[in-house]
Amino acid sequence: MIPIANPIIEEEEKSLVNEVMDSGMLVMGKYVKKFEEKFAKYSETDFGIATSSGTTALDVALKSLNIEENDKIITTPFTFIASSNSILYSKADPIFADVKEDSFNIDPDSIKRLLNEYPDTKALLIVHLFGQPCDMDEIIKIVNQHNLLLIEDSAQAHGATYNDQKVGSFGDVSAFSFYPTKNMTTGEGGMVLTDQVEIMKKARLLVNHGSTQKYHHDILGYNYRMTNISAAIGLVQFKKLDEYNKRRKKNAQKLTQGLVDLDWLKTPAVLENREHVFHQYTIKTDYRDELLQYLKENGIGYGIHYPLPTYEQNLYQKLGYKDITCPVTERLCDQVVSLPVHPALSEKNLNYIIDKLRKFR
Repeated sequence: MIPIANPIIEEEEKSLVNEVMDSGMLVMGKYVKKFEEKFAKYSETDFGIATSSGTTALDVALKSLNIEENDKIITTPFTFIASSNSILYSKADPIFADVKEDSFNIDPDSIKRLLNEYPDTKALLIVHLFGQPCDMDEIIKIVNQHNLLLIEDSAQAHGATYNDQKVGSFGDVSAFSFYPTKNMTTGEGGMVLTDQVEIMKKARLLVNHGSTQKYHHDILGYNYRMTNISAAIGLVQFKKLDEYNKRRKKNAQKLTQGLVDLDWLKTPAVLENREHVFHQYTIKTDYRDELLQYLKENGIGYGIHYPLPTYEQNLYQKLGYKDITCPVTERLCDQVVSLPVHPALSEKNLNYIIDKLRKFR
């Protein structure tokens, strides 16, 4: 079986983890601090705050902006549910915009229509889905025109760029995930990035029980801290990130060259002025059910990211999201299939995937 994801953990990661274990300082410490500094600098931001997961990073990102109950936040319904759930954690209201057919990312035109309908919208939460940056020129214009806060969910886009600027550096605050399937991993972990001192200060309070001094608590905080063990893995993985992304892009290019002429599928776009880092290689097809069975029979892993718009999830239906229609999102949910693109793939693996897909129809 060729897996859809295959985290690469080597001796260097294990060695640094052992160093942490031997130190006896397993939770917060110098490894976390060093990881925060390195990832923030790489992502072209001033401050990094490490967290226990990508989901807690999103929660901290919103709470650090003082998002309040009933605030309206426009976001995408075509993403992992943590993106919009982070809005619910602050008792705010997600407002769902449709996405673009080519990029799978939130559609600026749909955002504009919603702003006419909801002029009191406070923030925009965008997702750089599958490793492809959103239309940042258009989004920044909208943010400036309507005086919106901007949150970047960059969980799938480590190292991606728009006009040579790193994602995660455009917004007031951004969140990354280091889950094992991501472009780099810490096992579980996340990162909040910002250039704003006040956001940084509040984020640090939020991840550590609202405390800057032991047993003194200034605000309601949480235990969202990253461990030194996770940070040690992250420090080593971080050194490999650009190489891993290079391999992902090379693998994606080979897959596209081998599949682009097939009339029953659509290969993923790489849009102008963007560096797509291919967290996922996601094709579209009207023959998905047949294809999934075929892939399974031939030992090729796959993923369906994502089978339902967020507003069709049971949780959101119970919250009253019953009369929403995002036609592009709904069509994509029925068409998308992600194929293996991870850096552990061999040339033989890639040739096998291409050969089998070319024989499908």
